[in-house]
Amino acid sequence: MKRLSEKYIHTKEIDWKELGGGVSRKFLGYDNQIMMVRVKFEKGALGAPHQHFHTQATFCASGKFEFEIDGEKKIVEAGDGVYIEPNLWHSAVCLEAGELIDTFSPVREDFLSGDGVSYFGDKN
Repeated sequence: MKRLSEKYIHTKEIDWKELGGGVSRKFLGYDNQIMMVRVKFEKGALGAPHQHFHTQATFCASGKFEFEIDGEKKIVEAGDGVYIEPNLWHSAVCLEAGELIDTFSPVREDFLSGDGVSYFGDKN
Protein backbone atom coordinates (compact mmCIF):
# COMPACT_ATOMS: atom_id res chain seq x y z
CA MET A 1 0.00 0.00 0.00
CA LYS A 2 1.30 3.45 -0.91
CA ARG A 3 1.60 5.76 2.11
CA LEU A 4 1.90 9.51 1.63
CA SER A 5 1.39 12.44 4.00
CA GLU A 6 0.36 15.96 3.09
CA LYS A 7 3.11 18.15 1.60
CA TYR A 8 2.90 20.72 4.39
CA ILE A 9 2.21 19.81 7.98
CA HIS A 10 1.30 22.70 10.29
CA THR A 11 1.61 21.18 13.74
CA LYS A 12 -0.51 23.82 15.46
CA GLU A 13 -3.43 22.49 13.39
CA ILE A 14 -2.90 18.89 14.55
CA ASP A 15 -3.94 17.49 17.93
CA TRP A 16 -1.42 15.53 19.96
CA LYS A 17 -2.12 11.78 20.00
CA GLU A 18 -1.85 10.67 23.62
CA LEU A 19 0.13 7.43 23.94
CA GLY A 20 -0.11 7.14 27.71
CA GLY A 21 2.53 7.43 30.40
CA GLY A 22 3.21 11.12 29.68
CA VAL A 23 4.04 10.63 25.99
CA SER A 24 2.24 12.04 22.94
CA ARG A 25 3.07 12.45 19.25
CA LYS A 26 2.33 14.19 15.97
CA PHE A 27 3.30 12.97 12.50
CA LEU A 28 5.47 15.46 10.58
CA GLY A 29 5.60 13.69 7.23
CA TYR A 30 5.98 10.27 5.68
CA ASP A 31 5.85 8.05 2.64
CA ASN A 32 6.75 4.39 2.26
CA GLN A 33 10.48 5.10 2.67
CA ILE A 34 10.68 7.55 5.57
CA MET A 35 8.71 8.92 8.50
CA MET A 36 9.31 11.89 10.82
CA VAL A 37 7.48 12.10 14.14
CA ARG A 38 7.40 14.77 16.86
CA VAL A 39 7.23 13.12 20.30
CA LYS A 40 6.51 15.05 23.52
CA PHE A 41 7.58 13.64 26.90
CA GLU A 42 6.66 14.73 30.41
CA LYS A 43 9.41 14.44 33.03
CA GLY A 44 9.76 10.80 34.07
CA ALA A 45 8.06 9.41 30.95
CA LEU A 46 9.59 6.26 29.53
CA GLY A 47 10.16 4.94 26.04
CA ALA A 48 10.27 1.32 27.24
CA PRO A 49 13.00 -1.03 25.96
CA HIS A 50 12.13 -2.22 22.45
CA GLN A 51 13.60 -3.02 19.06
CA HIS A 52 12.38 -2.73 15.47
CA PHE A 53 13.75 -3.37 12.00
CA HIS A 54 13.64 0.34 11.10
CA THR A 55 16.70 2.58 11.05
CA GLN A 56 16.07 5.46 13.46
CA ALA A 57 17.66 8.90 13.78
CA THR A 58 16.46 11.16 16.60
CA PHE A 59 17.00 14.88 17.21
CA CYS A 60 16.50 16.21 20.74
CA ALA A 61 14.59 19.46 20.19
CA SER A 62 14.22 20.24 23.90
CA GLY A 63 14.56 18.65 27.33
CA LYS A 64 16.98 16.06 28.62
CA PHE A 65 16.85 12.28 28.15
CA GLU A 66 18.82 9.24 29.20
CA PHE A 67 19.02 6.90 26.21
CA GLU A 68 20.18 3.32 26.35
CA ILE A 69 21.16 1.70 23.05
CA ASP A 70 22.46 -1.86 22.96
CA GLY A 71 23.45 -1.65 26.64
CA GLU A 72 25.20 1.75 26.40
CA LYS A 73 23.65 4.69 28.31
CA LYS A 74 24.18 8.35 27.42
CA ILE A 75 22.54 11.65 28.39
CA VAL A 76 21.08 13.55 25.43
CA GLU A 77 20.08 17.23 25.61
CA ALA A 78 18.56 19.84 23.30
CA GLY A 79 20.55 20.00 20.06
CA ASP A 80 21.93 16.44 20.32
CA GLY A 81 21.26 13.57 17.95
CA VAL A 82 20.93 9.80 18.29
CA TYR A 83 21.37 7.10 15.64
CA ILE A 84 19.87 3.64 16.22
CA GLU A 85 20.74 0.77 13.91
CA PRO A 86 17.97 -1.67 12.98
CA ASN A 87 17.13 -4.36 15.56
CA LEU A 88 19.15 -2.87 18.44
CA TRP A 89 17.41 -2.79 21.82
CA HIS A 90 16.91 0.81 22.94
CA SER A 91 14.97 2.92 25.43
CA ALA A 92 14.78 6.45 26.79
CA VAL A 93 13.86 8.06 30.11
CA CYS A 94 12.84 11.72 30.11
CA LEU A 95 14.88 13.55 32.77
CA GLU A 96 13.54 17.04 31.89
CA ALA A 97 10.30 17.51 29.93
CA GLY A 98 11.01 17.85 26.24
CA GLU A 99 10.47 16.84 22.64
CA LEU A 100 12.23 14.45 20.31
CA ILE A 101 12.02 14.41 16.52
CA ASP A 102 12.20 10.77 15.45
CA THR A 103 12.93 9.77 11.87
CA PHE A 104 12.43 6.20 10.70
CA SER A 105 13.21 4.33 7.50
CA PRO A 106 11.12 2.70 6.20
CA VAL A 107 7.80 4.15 7.38
CA ARG A 108 6.46 2.83 10.71
CA GLU A 109 3.35 1.10 9.39
CA ASP A 110 2.51 0.05 12.95
CA PHE A 111 2.24 3.72 13.96
CA LEU A 112 -0.16 4.48 11.09
CA SER A 113 -2.33 1.36 11.25
CA GLY A 114 -3.11 1.41 14.95
CA ASP A 115 -2.95 -2.41 14.89
CA GLY A 116 0.20 -2.78 16.97
CA VAL A 117 1.22 -1.82 20.47
CA SER A 118 3.60 1.11 20.68
CA TYR A 119 6.78 1.11 22.73
CA PHE A 120 5.01 3.41 25.17
CA GLY A 121 2.67 0.59 26.19
CA ASP A 122 -0.62 1.79 24.69
CA LYS A 123 -2.34 1.12 21.39
CA ASN A 124 -1.06 3.28 18.52
